[in-house]
Amino acid sequence: MNRINIKLQEDKKLLSIYFTAGYPNLNDTIQIISELEKSGVDMIEIGLPFSDPLADGPTIQASSTQALQNGMTTELLFQQLANIRETVQIPLLIMGYFNPMLQFGMEKFCQKCQEVGIDGLIIPDLPMEIFETEYLELFEQYGLKNIFLITPQTSKERILKIDSLSSSFIYMVSSSSVTGNQSGFSEIQEQYFERMAYLNLKNPQIVGFGISDKTTFQQATKHQKGAIIGSAFIKFIKNNSVDSIQNFIKNIL
Repeated sequence: MNRINIKLQEDKKLLSIYFTAGYPNLNDTIQIISELEKSGVDMIEIGLPFSDPLADGPTIQASSTQALQNGMTTELLFQQLANIRETVQIPLLIMGYFNPMLQFGMEKFCQKCQEVGIDGLIIPDLPMEIFETEYLELFEQYGLKNIFLITPQTSKERILKIDSLSSSFIYMVSSSSVTGNQSGFSEIQEQYFERMAYLNLKNPQIVGFGISDKTTFQQATKHQKGAIIGSAFIKFIKNNSVDSIQNFIKNIL
């Protein structure tokens, strides 16, 4: 069974952390992953930097720009991850835009993911229809889960279709804006969380965008299985040493 699915069966609320590969320094990737696992994080989303990250707020955009300037590439990321499964057990996902994967070669990309032990991909700009007709079989061949995103504006019909095509979890974007911190969720957002819970989808949902501390983590997971922290973590590692990651996680869980 895929490591993501095993993790989703655990009787707890899950914390997933996003960070940009190659940031703040080119060779920080493995240490960040290791420190996150030691800190009790449940899943890790490794961001593949891209020059035009449309869904990302200024913090993640800046980290992506810096990682590219540092020299991060798709090939280098796979080289860095080559032996990661010798020490790390938790699910690892790559989150990135479709263009760099397509340039690398989609089958080659999926094959490399399988080789290094990646469990799933989050590709915000890969249309559901294209995935279903052109890539679903490829993902299944290499044991990868494709994680779809939904927003408060996604129609019920589309949500049900996404649920039928999914086999792990659905990434539930908390708002229609770009990524970034906020001080708390609005009543409208909390109603959205509740509404999604009542749909009784076969795939659990994990909430992303706007989670930055214990309060927002608890709000986001009241009705959903877990939450993802990205921008707040990237700000932390920009201003603190990688060795102090456990201090950040301790304040969330």
